[in-house]
Amino acid sequence: MIPTPAPTVSVVIPARDDAPALDACLRALAAQTQPPFEVVVVDNASTDDTAAVALRHGARVVREDQVGIPAAASTGYDAARGDVIARLDADSLVPPDWVAKVSRAMADPTVDAVTGVGHFYDLPRGLGRPLAALYLGSYFVLCHAALGHPALWGSAMAVRREVWAQVRDQVHREDPEVHDDLALSFALGPRRRTVLDRSLAVGASGRCLRGWAQTRRRFRRAFRTLRLGWAVSPPWERWQTALSSGRRPA
Repeated sequence: MIPTPAPTVSVVIPARDDAPALDACLRALAAQTQPPFEVVVVDNASTDDTAAVALRHGARVVREDQVGIPAAASTGYDAARGDVIARLDADSLVPPDWVAKVSRAMADPTVDAVTGVGHFYDLPRGLGRPLAALYLGSYFVLCHAALGHPALWGSAMAVRREVWAQVRDQVHREDPEVHDDLALSFALGPRRRTVLDRSLAVGASGRCLRGWAQTRRRFRRAFRTLRLGWAVSPPWERWQTALSSGRRPA
């Protein structure tokens, strides 16, 4: 039997005014045991030297002037040329084998998308991992119930490029007040196979937890994304589809 070649991996990083974090992220990508096919940095109307940092590390820079992660991430996915589109945030820090693990996970032709987990590297000592476990654990459990299948986490995820082409018009890219990873999860639906792979772990900034205003904003976006997704297919219909299709919901 001829072995199936490992899929190529494009890494997409949406970034706005985040040059120092992006520099660290790209340094980690440069140290991968399996180099990515390409790194695409989406400069989301930055006013700092985000684009210059990306170019200095050899990344391909794509400009998206509509401010918002949904628009920036979608533009990056459209521009990607690898078999698999992996997504990181500018503040993601990956271990040296992260791209290789993404490629291995997506070598299974039955997997349409995969998502990883993480820890917060910039919180006080002893808090980063337990808070990340609580935060991400709640996110994955609640979103799984809402979707009928695992949700994607934007700081460490990947989707097959051909699958992105099928769902790209369903992700509310022009609405900056949705969570783009959850919107993409809705678009993938219960008939496609999304896998939660805990070996795809990354470091992430805990800045998403700092301040009541930030927390309120994240919850407001979550409820908006849920309303939009459920308007197309409510959770009971999604679970019925998942169970009737024979796709394991977990």
